[in-house]
Amino acid sequence: MTGRDENGDDGRRAGRRSRVLKTAGLILAGALVLGVGTAGWAYWHLNDNIKSVDIDNALGDNRPLSGVTTPVPSGSASASPLPTGSLNILVLGSDSRSGEENQELGGGSSTGARSDTAMVVHIDAGRTEATVVSIPRDTLVTRPSCPLSSGGSTEVAYSTMFNSAYAIGGPVCAVATVESVTGIRMDHYIEIDFSGFAKLVDALGGVTVTTDEDIDDEDSHLQLEAGTHHLDGEQALALARTRHGIGDGSDLGRIGLQQKLVKALLDQISTTSLLTDPTRLYRVADAVTGSLTTDTGLDSLSELMSLGESLSGLSSDAVRTVTMPVVPAASDRNRVVADEPEAGELWESLR
Repeated sequence: MTGRDENGDDGRRAGRRSRVLKTAGLILAGALVLGVGTAGWAYWHLNDNIKSVDIDNALGDNRPLSGVTTPVPSGSASASPLPTGSLNILVLGSDSRSGEENQELGGGSSTGARSDTAMVVHIDAGRTEATVVSIPRDTLVTRPSCPLSSGGSTEVAYSTMFNSAYAIGGPVCAVATVESVTGIRMDHYIEIDFSGFAKLVDALGGVTVTTDEDIDDEDSHLQLEAGTHHLDGEQALALARTRHGIGDGSDLGRIGLQQKLVKALLDQISTTSLLTDPTRLYRVADAVTGSLTTDTGLDSLSELMSLGESLSGLSSDAVRTVTMPVVPAASDRNRVVADEPEAGELWESLR
């Protein structure tokens, strides 16, 4: 999308807004909310929805260096330029969060949770291209020692499942583990829970997804014939969780479905008249912020808005989705390990 048409400036502005909405789906809350023509209480409510974790303080300085840079202001001394440096965001979907809604949607025990979906979103310098790397939750990794909110820290764990990091130490340990595996600093953290994801899809009017094979998964309770389907929130969530009803039943098949679903969400966002429908816009923003946990650098609408604006030059065609190269683990064929040197080369290309 070029953002230009016969309407001149109006067309360029509309195109720019469309690109922001299309490419910043998982982090669009701030960009959306500031367009809602509602009273101040609505802004306060949506801003107060966002939960945050002080990951930087918890992990300290023993981390990879950040690639984020801030340009020197030009022109007016009061100018506040948007950041243009490369950026890495860890996006997690948790498979269980306490609460009746998440339990009804198939969440696990209310006393624990695991990262069902893990994606490293790398935005290139200039913020016009991006790569989304999925990390299989069944990957065996070395989990570093992680600080605990209750005090003390966990022991280093070898050949343990990747998603155990979130289960044992929450967002802080998830970030520490990803940084250990990739050697890349996670500049931000975003997590969305079950009920929020389903509400987001419903608020958008559903999503359209094409499946290449029949799906019949007793665990996710999803049954779909191969072909194109328009899914509501509960069905889309079931698709994101499906693994046993497709392919060889591994997590790799589920990742393929999740990547299709991300594309479908971005397409739905770009084609939905959010900017001219304040009621729907508010429902979308409320669904996102009400289920969002971020690091303290993204825990306000203004910070989310700044991030969204910095991505205005990023088109969906410039976003690629890949999966970390893995091979079956010798110790357990139901688990995988990083396929080297390919995995290392992928992470190196994103530093």
